[in-house]
Amino acid sequence: MKRLIIVESPSKAKTIKGFLEAGDTVVASKGHIRDLPKRTMGITIKDGAFEPQYEVSADRKPQVEEIKALAKKADRLYIATDEDREGEAIGFHAAVLLGADLQTTPRIVFHEVTKKAILASLENPRTIDMQKVNAQQARRLLDRIVGYNLSPLLSQKIQRGLSAGRVQSAALKIIVDREREIAAFKPEEYWSITGFFEGAIEAELARYGSEKIEKLSIKNKAQAFEIKTTLEKASYVVGEIEKKERKYSPQPPFMTSTLQQTASSRLGFNPKKTMSLAQKLYEGVNTDRGVSGAITYMRTDSLNIAPEANQAARDTIEKTYGAKYLAPKTRFFKSKAKGAQEAHEAIRPTNLAFTPQIAAGYLGKDELRLYTLIYNRFLATQMSDAIVENASVMIEAKEGAFKVTGRRVLFDGFYKVWSDEEKDKLLPRLKSGEKIALEKIEAKQRFTEPPSRYSEAGLIKVLEQQGIGRPSTYAPTVSLLADREYIKVEKKQIFANEIALSVTETLEKHFPEIVDSQFTAKMEEDLDEIAEAQKDWQVLLAEFYEPFMQKIKDGKTAIESKKIAEELDEACPQCGSKLLKRSGRFGEFISCSAYPKCKYSRNLNGDRPAPQETDEKCEKCGSPMVIKQGRNGAFLACSAYPKCKNTRPIAGATEAAEVIAVPCPKCGGAIRKRTSKRGAFYGCSNYPKCDFISKYAPTEHKCEKCGYPTAKRVVRGKEIYECVNRDCKHKTDA
Repeated sequence: MKRLIIVESPSKAKTIKGFLEAGDTVVASKGHIRDLPKRTMGITIKDGAFEPQYEVSADRKPQVEEIKALAKKADRLYIATDEDREGEAIGFHAAVLLGADLQTTPRIVFHEVTKKAILASLENPRTIDMQKVNAQQARRLLDRIVGYNLSPLLSQKIQRGLSAGRVQSAALKIIVDREREIAAFKPEEYWSITGFFEGAIEAELARYGSEKIEKLSIKNKAQAFEIKTTLEKASYVVGEIEKKERKYSPQPPFMTSTLQQTASSRLGFNPKKTMSLAQKLYEGVNTDRGVSGAITYMRTDSLNIAPEANQAARDTIEKTYGAKYLAPKTRFFKSKAKGAQEAHEAIRPTNLAFTPQIAAGYLGKDELRLYTLIYNRFLATQMSDAIVENASVMIEAKEGAFKVTGRRVLFDGFYKVWSDEEKDKLLPRLKSGEKIALEKIEAKQRFTEPPSRYSEAGLIKVLEQQGIGRPSTYAPTVSLLADREYIKVEKKQIFANEIALSVTETLEKHFPEIVDSQFTAKMEEDLDEIAEAQKDWQVLLAEFYEPFMQKIKDGKTAIESKKIAEELDEACPQCGSKLLKRSGRFGEFISCSAYPKCKYSRNLNGDRPAPQETDEKCEKCGSPMVIKQGRNGAFLACSAYPKCKNTRPIAGATEAAEVIAVPCPKCGGAIRKRTSKRGAFYGCSNYPKCDFISKYAPTEHKCEKCGYPTAKRVVRGKEIYECVNRDCKHKTDA
């Protein structure tokens, strides 16, 4: 065997193997082959020095033995793990286990898994960068110190199975703070007035008399209808017409965070899915030139692009779209992310000849969608500006004025490949001074909206802006919070569960630095300094350890118990851990204290009853239908499940639905309690003619703002009345 090259993933190993000579071998470590032990802290502290006690876990031993056997046959060993700190550490551990000399063992790095890049890296090896390794070790030990000491304390004081971490707890506080903003928000009433003029022109009120109208200028119904009545009597002419041309420049190429955000908004992918697909595209996929990496390394916070890649983009643009679509000169971008690794590259396609049209014959559906996004975004960076004409027209009377705006693209430029999501709004041909007929005026009641909850991509954007974590940690942090049930994601919005509020409140009071974004960001900067040989990793650990452990000691007596789960004198039938009685969205239930490792749970009355057979047949496959019990009540399901997943409501269930005494505020019909996959709700019996719907049962108590019924709720132990009008949602104390 000539050369043994160690990488991380089997798919990357397979791709690289195809670029090498006969006799060369590529083997995958499949991630870390040694790490800190799972059941002990694994750190020895002596005379102020921190020594990690690494071990090879039982499930990694076969992989280690395979690598050792191959290394004995090899003439030369190469470390080719990923170019980030984690990859550097994986390579370091592999070299140590093989007894390799860290001063002489060649370490190769590459930004893309292509034949050209691999062969070039083999000709220009370096050695393992111990500063990067120490930065990774410092991060690993810091996280172990926090998690191993703080998580048990939270489990003891609040609920079993809780965890805390230097990055995850800071991210959780951001989510909880947004929940607090929403809870404290008090809607403010305002009215909008819209004028509809001939030519299908819809214009917003801009002036009343001589007074300029802003969003919250019109406060109530009386004021709105006084203005409406006055303006309906007025005669209007076309006033000032203003047209301005504006140039729009393309956005930078993708880095990790912006790829996750854009894939979420344009493709509907969550960050975890985006990174999984990007990993495949990076490590190697089928192309028209064989198996090769289709994109550069996808964990990066840099916006740099190799000069030859920029030139290839410019050549492709000129050849495909013509010179007018080519930017006058090469564009360069610089990352604004804290601590960005500018030596790395942004995410780009490795071969522009592998167009999305060609890729369609080789990639899976979602792989193609993500690749097309990356390809077009990169190509757009070197294209000419788009030119857009923005127009605004004033429609005036002595009593007031309305304003209407429009836009149209004069030259599409980079929009040719990176489509503008804002549609053109063309205005009819108008002349200043000409009369224009008013068709009607509408006055609408509105209320200011609370801040919106974060999406996964939106949270990642905030983490990046505040310097919390690094590209490799964004998606795992969000996934961890969901796995621990601190948060739930519904319709792309992140909701903080009750337990998240309890944990965050405790940490804010007793461990404020753990949830302080500035502290966490400063720690990331310290880790960057270690990687750049500007700070000693042992000093960083020592500075953190003593004050933190003193707070752990104080917390054992100072933190009041907030347990919201009752421990039962019963063992889990699946793993033997203690069972807990908990409260959830659908009431109380019993679950294992070892969650999420063990997911055993049941309702308080034991396991769900066995399905009851019926005489009805499944209309899809002909099998008998059975009655099952779901969280929303009984329903009919096919007995051939899971081969056939047909379900339907039980006949008569709708008619038997509970009727609420309060009539529908829209049409006066009866309101019935119904159920859906999302739980119980209250809807008008005249649906679909009447679309009234409420999540909570309406009461006879009326909303003081809009007159709709209100629902009585308990929020954080306090009774309130909340308006069931979806456009109002006004809350008052009960």
